Amino acid sequence: MSQIMRRMKVYIHEQDNWPDFNWDNNQVLLKLGETRNLQGKLLGRMETLGFDLQNEAVLNTLTLDVIKSSEIEGEFLEKEQVRSSIARRLGLNIAGSVHSERNVDGIVEMMLDATQRYLVPLTADRLFDWHAALFPTGRSGMHKITVADWRKEGPMQVVSGPMGKEKVHYEAPKSERVADEMNIFLNWFENENGLDLVLKAAIAHLWFVTIHPFDDGNGRITRAITDMLLARSDKSVQRFYSMSAQIRVERKEYYNILEKTQKGNLDITEWILWFLNCLTNAINSTEGILSKVLYKAEFWKLHSTTILNKRQQSMINKLLDGFNGKLTSSKWGKINKCSQDTALRDIQDLIKKDILQKEASGGRSTNYELVKMPGGNN
Repeated sequence: MSQIMRRMKVYIHEQDNWPDFNWDNNQVLLKLGETRNLQGKLLGRMETLGFDLQNEAVLNTLTLDVIKSSEIEGEFLEKEQVRSSIARRLGLNIAGSVHSERNVDGIVEMMLDATQRYLVPLTADRLFDWHAALFPTGRSGMHKITVADWRKEGPMQVVSGPMGKEKVHYEAPKSERVADEMNIFLNWFENENGLDLVLKAAIAHLWFVTIHPFDDGNGRITRAITDMLLARSDKSVQRFYSMSAQIRVERKEYYNILEKTQKGNLDITEWILWFLNCLTNAINSTEGILSKVLYKAEFWKLHSTTILNKRQQSMINKLLDGFNGKLTSSKWGKINKCSQDTALRDIQDLIKKDILQKEASGGRSTNYELVKMPGGNN
């Protein structure tokens, strides 16, 4: 009988001493030291930037974070809506601000609450507020779900494959365990003060996603909790690196290590090392965000005396921030709500001022791109 019982304990949360995690301290501390060193260097470098450039970097990072956290779940958000929603909530004025949908505002609201109010205690009610923000209609796709409360029914499984041949990657604790499991987690989250906060972020990420306390939205809320602890570790509301964006890049490896850990024992050394390596890659990837911010600042410095109308200023900023697809005169007109003739006049004026040029690739329609500045890398 005992052998049968042991075979039935497939998942980490079924272990007798769950959630008493352990790890190889020597391996973890070595990697943690490297990651913390990189983190400190990045924050020090960002402090040398002016206030406006810092805000621009934060806006870019948060926009990336929200978009990529949603992409991991297969939901693709409109970049301009996300950027505009974040800017409004942070009180930043940006050119070409657009209306944002409720689902965009919901995830933005959650991510900003986690990172801008990172010292506010994490409670069940706060998590319920986040969940309600993610699902304002009470539905996930076509399905009605329990909102702002722990999941109540049925086994919560992570599966893949066609119907009838599904592979079960993971099964979460039964719903009747969730309230007690979350009480233990939240008590640890706020009262365990002996751990380095980056290490705590790695453990919290695994622990929360293993409990899987909600009908849907667990991944996005897990990443918000992770960002909250990383903000505590930085002692700053300013976000200059995106863990979600890096998880999106390493998504296959992320799901593999998660499944392996959740089907293993309570030694989570491998998971922690993977998390720290992913965080290191996220910090290193910030170079791309920073170079864009500095390029944009240099562009406007170069053209500080160039006479441009509001449509031109808005479109140039869109191009500098990373325009989706190809820029044509018809897109210009549609975005700016102006006639084709007006769009062409705007574009021709920018070509004369050596700001825009025709793309060399050609094709059936004429596409336009920014002229690269001397020494620029955009």
